[in-house]
Amino acid sequence: MAVDPRGADLKRFLAEDPGGPVVMLNLLRFRPDGGRASYLEYVRRFREQSARFGAEVLYVGDGSTALVAEPGQAWDTVLIVRYPSRQAFSDMVRDPAYSKITSLRTGALVEAVLQATVPWSETVPQSEDGPEERTNGG
Repeated sequence: MAVDPRGADLKRFLAEDPGGPVVMLNLLRFRPDGGRASYLEYVRRFREQSARFGAEVLYVGDGSTALVAEPGQAWDTVLIVRYPSRQAFSDMVRDPAYSKITSLRTGALVEAVLQATVPWSETVPQSEDGPEERTNGG
């Protein structure tokens, strides 16, 4: 299973660029034999390398109780990173200094989802007391 973007993936990613910042969703499943430790080292080095490209880690956390998921769909960790543009992300991935640390990420993971997100153009309605209550559990 692929855990790193390939050339064709990056071309499609850039071709579908709606413009503006991009927030990347990372769903991560670690190898049982030291994957988490390797990924922690990758994140330490990633923060050093990615700052040059304007990346900002918005959230990182361990997966917990999966309320709605098929067996095997629970993830070890969620990482959310904002980049100023898709081009900035692509430039970072192709950077020789960044390329030197990707083996830490690749070796740490059994499975991953790396998905670009696009912000909603409409605002989410809120009640006077805060965010609108959801009755469907979501």
